[in-house]
Amino acid sequence: MLNQTLMTPDEYLTWEAQQTELKHEYVDGEIYAMVGARRLHVVATGNIFAALKSQLRGSKCRAYANDLKLRLLNRNAFYYPDIVVTCSAADNGAELYITEPTLIVEVLSESTEAYDRNGKFAAYRTIETLQEYWLVDIDEQQIEIFRRAEQGDWLYHCYRRESDAALPVYTLELTLPMSELFEDINPILADDG
Repeated sequence: MLNQTLMTPDEYLTWEAQQTELKHEYVDGEIYAMVGARRLHVVATGNIFAALKSQLRGSKCRAYANDLKLRLLNRNAFYYPDIVVTCSAADNGAELYITEPTLIVEVLSESTEAYDRNGKFAAYRTIETLQEYWLVDIDEQQIEIFRRAEQGDWLYHCYRRESDAALPVYTLELTLPMSELFEDINPILADDG
């Protein structure tokens, strides 16, 4: 957390727009600087974004990567998910942030894994429109998916990279080849990237 007095959401949005080097997340008036990503994190994010964008072409849903804020009105928070998909007309016309995601993807890193699994997921679960939350583990070459069930419970599925495996995205009624999602990421490279 940055050393500061608490900010309102409007103060945060004004202040954040003036920042040129780092992105900052906002939770209950407190500002948190985001660190840069390792190369393979960027590769994985790009692969998943490209696959989703390609598959969503012609639909009402849109995928966004890295720099679009997600606002949680019920939590007084703004986050920068690695990838977010929204099927909301209001979101797809928004400039500063979205509020109605259908799918959120976080690519894990050592510095954020615990928070992505716990704190962020606890916050994200409160979003009524959210149907899937993905945790992408580059080193293990797997994607953990939490899907909202009809009763509101979250079901867990883990998909490992295999040459012919396909990742079902039930929420968006599509499948993505795991080989595309982990393209240019192999276990030997994952240690140095």
